Amino acid sequence: MNITITGSLGNISQQLTQLLTAKGHQVTVVSHNPERTAAIEQLHAIPAIGSIEDTDFLLQAFAKADAVYTMIPPNFQTTDLRGYIKGVGARYADAIAQTGVRYVVNLSSIGAHIPDGPGPTSANYYVEQKLNALKDVQVLHLRPGMFYSNFYGSMDMIRYQNILGNNFDATANIVMSHPHDIAAAAAEALDTLSFSGKSVRYVASDEKNGAEIAALLGHAIGKPDLAWIGFSDNAMLQGMLQNGLSEQMAKIYVIEIGVALREGTLFEDYRQHQQGAFGERSFADFAKEFAFVYNRQN
Repeated sequence: MNITITGSLGNISQQLTQLLTAKGHQVTVVSHNPERTAAIEQLHAIPAIGSIEDTDFLLQAFAKADAVYTMIPPNFQTTDLRGYIKGVGARYADAIAQTGVRYVVNLSSIGAHIPDGPGPTSANYYVEQKLNALKDVQVLHLRPGMFYSNFYGSMDMIRYQNILGNNFDATANIVMSHPHDIAAAAAEALDTLSFSGKSVRYVASDEKNGAEIAALLGHAIGKPDLAWIGFSDNAMLQGMLQNGLSEQMAKIYVIEIGVALREGTLFEDYRQHQQGAFGERSFADFAKEFAFVYNRQN
């Protein structure tokens, strides 16, 4: 089967490519970076080098595909992040319609059930609706929680301040996902094409509160007194700005999501459907991976 994967060789797309080529599928990997060509070919996949904001390029990349995996990579240069997400999603939908692709696995996010939701969730809601409007196309939306891998960005805070935190306190629960579990869910769907209509599947590898996260990571790296600190929104924002993150990215991807976690609105739909969620790798398993990377950097 011919499958086109967007997302270049990111945390999910690389794993997904490996899983699908191992099953014998012909996989085309979309990347904007020509330097990725050799690495894509080493995975026994076909590189398609171009911009996902180029409609003609997308038509070429999707032209012979039986199925596509759609994800919208972050754009650190845009001044309108939600508009960027919506624009790419609309171009995906148009290219799918014009090329006759019949199956789509779309990477969305937990919280995408809320039309005016926090962070990128409202834009993901819009993309889901654009794909759902496609006639005679089977669409599966994967809605993961917070990526485990996001905690790699907290290594300096852990190493030099012996704390971990966000703009919510240690009692707030977080639904989280391992990128490998997301890739596995996408691979299963694309390999079997067992989904029909327009459907949603949550990918939730584990759920922990801040205190539990700090305890697991602290134990893994030999810092048993590692503490989770709840920062104010402004303190969190200023810290991210000092570390080079743009104000827009900080507010949309971190501050707004943290506020929603405090208020408990992000997981309402997930709570109703969590029994069918996919996910196998516990946070304790990830803590060992984290410790390996953390200790290697010492």
